[in-house]
This record gives sequence, structure tokens and C-alpha cells, in this order.
Amino acid sequence: MHGKTAVITGASSGIGEATARRLAAEGYRVVLVARRADRLAKLAAEIGEAATAAPLDVTDAAAVKAFAETLESCDVLVNNAGGAVGADHVAVADPADWLAMYQVNVLGTLHFTQTLLPKLVASGAGTVVMLSSTAGHISYEGGAGYSAAKHGVHAMAETLRLELFDQPVRVIEIAPGMVKTDEFALNRFGGDEGKAAAVYAGVAEPLLAEDIADCVAWAVTRPAHVNVDLMIVRPRAQAAQHKVHRVFD
Repeated sequence: MHGKTAVITGASSGIGEATARRLAAEGYRVVLVARRADRLAKLAAEIGEAATAAPLDVTDAAAVKAFAETLESCDVLVNNAGGAVGADHVAVADPADWLAMYQVNVLGTLHFTQTLLPKLVASGAGTVVMLSSTAGHISYEGGAGYSAAKHGVHAMAETLRLELFDQPVRVIEIAPGMVKTDEFALNRFGGDEGKAAAVYAGVAEPLLAEDIADCVAWAVTRPAHVNVDLMIVRPRAQAAQHKVHRVFD
């Protein structure tokens, strides 16, 4: 990639970590963004000189702005930071959970997109990748808060593409379905390992973080005039949000 720079948010684990490794392998300089400085430092050391750790909270607009001022250029922005909190029905959901999800999934994405957009335009061939979710395209019981946040990411991607139609910046949305990572379900259920394991119970081959990283790498390495507007990616076992093939002994 001749020294092109990719900024990946939520890079300390899961899809973000896998994407950082994959884009570095594709020849990008990768800038790793997340809150956990220790994990970022470890990942940067493993990737090598192509990686730089930038610990910060994506919901802190001032910190994002300060970070952007240290960045010489940006060719690719992967808005991956996000997550789900809780799985309660609307009638009993905690508004604090909804607020937390909106802040990281939507406002965190907004902060980075707004702040880095001038550099992406200046690159002459910039790419914004929005990691949304199938939850941003279909609702399900117990998922209203997360679905609302991911619908927000989807709406942002669609709108930004319209607003940048005459600028040299692609907007790519990748919407994963069931992806088994170390932390997503565990964080959603407040560390309850039983509930987290039940999400993937009986599914022999859920998607892995590396599968989504592969999708990101493929999309961003297409020729600059090729825009992958939306890629919905599910494991073969997941025909739809509610229809999952499970096999139990």
C-alpha cells in the first residue's frame, strides 16, 4: 500500500484487533485506537514497526480531536468501536444501557468520521468503513437498544455516502451477523459466562473475527473507483436473525 495509513478503532480485541493485523499484512501503517493501553501496546509490539498505539476513548470528542492533530495523514478509517449492553425487553430496559450503546456505537463513530474526514479527502482516495451489524437492518426481541444504535450507524453510512458523492472518499458498510469473539457476548451480559456461551451453543462454525477482517481487507483493497456499499456477512448456519442451525449432543 506504499505507506498508506489505516486508523482502526476498537483495536484492542475482536474484530478490531484482527482487522489491524490483516491490514498491516496488506502493507498499511496501522494506528490502533482503543481505551486499553496495555492491550494496544502488546498488539503494536506483535505487529511491529507498521503499528502505532493510540489509547483513547472514542466517546471523548476532545481526545479524538487531539489525536487527529498528531496524525500526518489518513487513507482508511475503520469505525469498529462499539458493542452491546444488556438484552432486556423495551418495557424493562435500563436507559443507561441504551445511552452507553448510543455513545460508543454512534457518537464514537461520528467523532472519528468528522475529525478525520479532511485527511481522508486530502488523501485523494479515502475510505471510511462502518462496522454495523445485521442488528442494524432487522430488529429482534431483547435487542432494541443495540439495534437502534446499529440502525444509527447504518443511517450514518448511507447519508455520508450521499453527502460525499462528489468527493474522493468511499463509504463501506460491513454488517456482520453471528461472530464469536472473546468479549462481545460476555460484555453484553455483564460477564455472565453462561449467557454468553448460550448465544453460540450448538453452532459448529460461527463467524470469527478473522472472517470479518478478511471482508474489510477485501473491500478496502479494491480499486479506488469500486465502492462496496453494503456487505452483510453471516455464518452459513445463520439463515436469518432468528433462524440458526444448532446441533446438540
